[in-house]
Amino acid sequence: MKDNRVLYKQVKQQVEILGFNVVNFDFDRPWGGFLVIDEQQLQLFISTFFDKIEINTSNDIKLSPKILIVNPKSRLSWQYHYRRKEIWSVYKGPIGVVKSKNDLENPMKIYKSGDIITFDIQERHRLIGLEDIGVVAEIWQHIDIKNLSDEDDIIRLQDDYYRK
Repeated sequence: MKDNRVLYKQVKQQVEILGFNVVNFDFDRPWGGFLVIDEQQLQLFISTFFDKIEINTSNDIKLSPKILIVNPKSRLSWQYHYRRKEIWSVYKGPIGVVKSKNDLENPMKIYKSGDIITFDIQERHRLIGLEDIGVVAEIWQHIDIKNLSDEDDIIRLQDDYYRK
């Protein structure tokens, strides 16, 4: 939403104030947008957003940090990935999340700021904005370091915006 661009920029500034270098961003998604964080700052990202859990950062695993921004009353596609697992930490909530081991959507669960959500490879999931903008810190855990996951590694089962 164009009216939320000011809020997206504020989130970007807040993330930069926390000490992160935003190497790329996209504020043109129909559901909101995302920030790509410098991978050299992975340890800072983990200690800032994921200090409650242990994350394997060994050299045989590639991790990519991002920030998702979801508009109020917007939903990302019902989706899964072949080449990554994901770990989410709710930075600004509450947000809604649906997850399932099959194509059937389970009831939405509500998560508050500080909550951690994990998704296994091919686990179906959807992020849902509630009354206010939601912000989620996300780490991609690439499955194959020779064939890294990217924005094309999205299998959409349902999409409110008719994307494939």
